[in-house]
Amino acid sequence: MADWLTRFPEELHLNIQAPIDNGINYMVENWGGFFDGLSNGLRAILRAVQDIIDFVPWWALVIIVFAATLLTTKKWPRAVLYSILLVSIGLIGLWDELYDTLALVITSVFISLAIGFPLGVLISFSDRANKIVRPILDTMQTMPSFVYLIPAVMLLGLGNVPAVIATTIYAMPPMVRMTSHGLRQVDTEVQEASLAFGATRLQMLGKVLVPQAVPTIMTGVNQTIIMAISMVVTCSMIGATGLGSEVIAGMNRLDSGRGFAAGIAIVILAIIMDRITQNMVKEAKSSDA
Repeated sequence: MADWLTRFPEELHLNIQAPIDNGINYMVENWGGFFDGLSNGLRAILRAVQDIIDFVPWWALVIIVFAATLLTTKKWPRAVLYSILLVSIGLIGLWDELYDTLALVITSVFISLAIGFPLGVLISFSDRANKIVRPILDTMQTMPSFVYLIPAVMLLGLGNVPAVIATTIYAMPPMVRMTSHGLRQVDTEVQEASLAFGATRLQMLGKVLVPQAVPTIMTGVNQTIIMAISMVVTCSMIGATGLGSEVIAGMNRLDSGRGFAAGIAIVILAIIMDRITQNMVKEAKSSDA
């Protein structure tokens, strides 16, 4: 009786590990064709994105960042600063790794937006779907990121493909949430007016709701990009290439300089992408006002 008062009784323990392991093993044994097809499809997308990025010369990417910053901020000193920061990644010898990381981030963000936006639209129109999806999103956001690596590796092996899957799962919730929130915040009188003038639900969505919700949706895009960058680094533990692999290599070899150099490059990439997308959000809000 004393043990029950001081320690949780072992007799009440529930073994949830075995059912999870059995479920994943079942998928590995019986759904091999599906996961092979998924892996080949994602690998093809990754290769296409990588080819496009590799086609862009280093100086062209610097010009793109300069132009994007100038267009969104209207401040040329900031555009020059971001361009110099980007060039510094090449100066420390990590330009190729930067391109690998960009390919992973762009692919993961593209898939996250392609799934997250329609799902956000769905739960914005359906309270029942919202009640079902919201707890799932809460779980996806609070689950430690390392947990996603285990089933990804078991089902898809090592490398960039499972990294894309794990990153997509981790980075998608903000897009779903902000899309739903932005559409739900549109004034009901505006919606009723559009319907009164004969607009269909689809026309109202495309011509009224989405334009009104663009600032909030862009905030979701910004958060998705930042979460994708952080997760891509974590995915280097399962063989993903890029800047994160340099951090892991520096840690494994106790090479502080190598690890810090890659860490600085990751910070620069995150700052540039975050500031540009944040300024796009501000532009959307100002135009909406």
